[in-house]
Amino acid sequence: MKRFVGLARVSSREQEREGFSLAVQEDALKRYAVSAGGEIVRFFRIAETASKSDERKTYRELINYAKQNAEELDALLFYKVDRAARNLFDYVELERLESEHGLAFVSVSQPTENNPAGRMMRRTLANMASFYTEQQSVDVREGLARRVQEGWFVGKAPYGYRNVRKDGRCVTEVDIAAADTVRHVFHLYAYEPLTLDALRDRLHADGSTYRSDSLRFTRSKLHSMLTDRSYIGEIPFKGQWYPGKQKPLVDRATWDRVQALLGDKVYHAHQMTYAGDVIACAHCGRAITGERKTKRTKSGEQHYVYYRCSGYTAPGHPRVRVTEAELDRQVLALFGRMRIEDPEIQDWFRAVLASQTRDAQSDARAQREELLRQSSLLVAQQDRLLNLRLGDDVDQETFARKHTELRDRLSSIKLQLDVLDRSHDETAELAAKVFELSQTLQNTWVSADYATKRRILEIVCLNCRLDGASAVFTTRKPFDVLIEGLYSQTSRGEGI
Repeated sequence: MKRFVGLARVSSREQEREGFSLAVQEDALKRYAVSAGGEIVRFFRIAETASKSDERKTYRELINYAKQNAEELDALLFYKVDRAARNLFDYVELERLESEHGLAFVSVSQPTENNPAGRMMRRTLANMASFYTEQQSVDVREGLARRVQEGWFVGKAPYGYRNVRKDGRCVTEVDIAAADTVRHVFHLYAYEPLTLDALRDRLHADGSTYRSDSLRFTRSKLHSMLTDRSYIGEIPFKGQWYPGKQKPLVDRATWDRVQALLGDKVYHAHQMTYAGDVIACAHCGRAITGERKTKRTKSGEQHYVYYRCSGYTAPGHPRVRVTEAELDRQVLALFGRMRIEDPEIQDWFRAVLASQTRDAQSDARAQREELLRQSSLLVAQQDRLLNLRLGDDVDQETFARKHTELRDRLSSIKLQLDVLDRSHDETAELAAKVFELSQTLQNTWVSADYATKRRILEIVCLNCRLDGASAVFTTRKPFDVLIEGLYSQTSRGEGI
C-alpha cells in the first residue's frame, strides 16, 4: 500500500467561501489516496487564522518529516500548486524532495506528468502563485498607506475609540465611556502627585474599569495609554505618527505635561515622603525606597511604613530599616533648630531670601532668551521642511518622521518656557512660605500632605543621606545659616 503525506492550506476567508476550505481539500486528497491504492499517513493543515510564524513552523515540520521518512513515503499530496507553495523558495524545496529523495509532487486538481514538460507547467503555476502573493502584498501596503493619508487607523482603534462601519468603510469614532476614563487618567497623572502604581490604585478605588473582560488597569496599560499619541489626534504607521481624523481626547498642554513627568521617570518613585530620589544610602549611594507593611492586631489592622536602601539585600550591606515616624522625628528636629525668636533677624533672613530669588530670576531670564532663540530656529526648520515636501525633495515617511521630531522639540521648549514663567514668582513666594513654616513646622508637619512635604524638603535640603538609622541633611543656602547658627564662632561678633 502506498503511503502519502498531505498538506491542506487556506490563506484567506475568501478562499474558504470560494470552495477551497480545509475540509474540501482534505476530502479531495483522501479520495486521491484511496483511488491510488494508498493512504495518507500524516496530514498537515494551515488554517487562514494561522500567524506567519505558525504557518512557517507547520511548513518546516512538513519538509523535515518528508526528509526523515522519505524511504517509507511515495509522494506529497496537494490540492493545487498554489496550495503547496506561496513563493518560489518553498516550491524549490518541494522539487528538491522530488529529485533528491524520490518523493513525487502530486497536485490532485492540477495533474501534471513527471517529465520536463510537466515540471515546467508546475513551475509556471508556482510562479503565478508567487506573483499573486507579491502583488497582493503591494496592494495591501498601498491600501494601508491611503488609509493613513486619509487620517484613519490601519488596525484596531486604541482604548477610548472604537471601529465602526459607515458606508462600507471602517472608520473610527469616540467610545464615550472609555474616552471619559482616558481623560480622567491623564488629568490625575498630570495634576495630582500620583505615580503609576498610585494611579492604578486610585482608579481601582474610584471604581474605574478598563474593559468588561479585564476590569483592572495595570501599570503597563497605564504607561502605554499615557504615551499613546492617538489621544492628541495622531495615528501610528510604520513607527511614525501622522495627523488623524479622530477627535483628540487630551489637550496638548496636558499631554506635554504628562510626557515631561514620564520623561523625568517620576513613575519610578513611590508615593511616600522619603522614597525615590529624596534620600540616598550613605553606605552604597543607592536610592532609599519605602515599603508598606500591614500587621493584624487586637484592635484591627495597623499600617506601617519602613524605609531602607534599595540595595538592602547586597552582601555586606547593613540590614537597617527606619520607620517613617522616626524620619519624621528627625525632620522635625531639623526644623526645630531653624526657629528664630528675634524679629530683626527674621526680617534680615527674609531679605536674604528675596535677594537670592532676584539672582535666580536673572538666570531664568537668560534661560528664557535662549529657549526663545531655539524656538525660532525650530519654527524656521519646520518651514524649510514643509517647502522641501511640497517640492517633492523628501518622501512622505521622512517628512513625517522629521515633522514629528521638530514638533515634539518645539512643544518641549514651550513647556519649559511655561514652567520658567510660572516659577519666577512661585519660587520667591514658596521660599518665603517655607521660612514662615519653618518657624511653626513642628505643629504642622505631621498633618501636611505627601506633595507638600516633598516640596518642602526639596527647597530646604540640598541632599540627604541615610547613615544607619540617622538622616544626615545638607541644607541649602540660606537655610544652612539657621541650622549652623547666625553667629560664627570664628567671627568678631559682628554676625554673618
